[in-house]
Amino acid sequence: MYGCDIQPCWELETVTVSEEETRAWGERLARLLRPGDLVLVSGDLGTGKTRLVQGIARGLGVSERVTSPTFALIREYRGRLPLHHVDLYRLEQDELFSLGLEEYLCGEGVICVEWGEKVIAGLSSAPTPEFIAVELDWLGEEERRLQLRAFGKSWRGRRLGGGDRDD
Repeated sequence: MYGCDIQPCWELETVTVSEEETRAWGERLARLLRPGDLVLVSGDLGTGKTRLVQGIARGLGVSERVTSPTFALIREYRGRLPLHHVDLYRLEQDELFSLGLEEYLCGEGVICVEWGEKVIAGLSSAPTPEFIAVELDWLGEEERRLQLRAFGKSWRGRRLGGGDRDD
């Protein structure tokens, strides 16, 4: 999926059976997030990308209603850390640089990118890419598989437990 040679420092796989359970995993992930962290969320339409980001927002103490920024491209929320919620669904690869995502990476907040696979190509050329990727897949009508993969030194000491497969 990533199209690059970088390897994760850890992986975790779990299954959720409801939108609320997907949000709960986002909330758990939020406890590990630090300023400048990048969370790349991938999956087909309707697999729960926005639900996961809603959970991250809840875990960061965001009180506002979090919605997909499909038409706005970037929405910003205030919490324990600022949350910058990006949706790349409508953008082509060559349009990504015009968003200025690298400015957010140097800031005090967390960036969550829906359709995050579009960012991977640029990260693979970075000297030491640092991010966590979450891929959501349908398993059934309500069941989803969440695969979390952490990349970079800063993620080595930060781990989520409780998955079905925790490498």
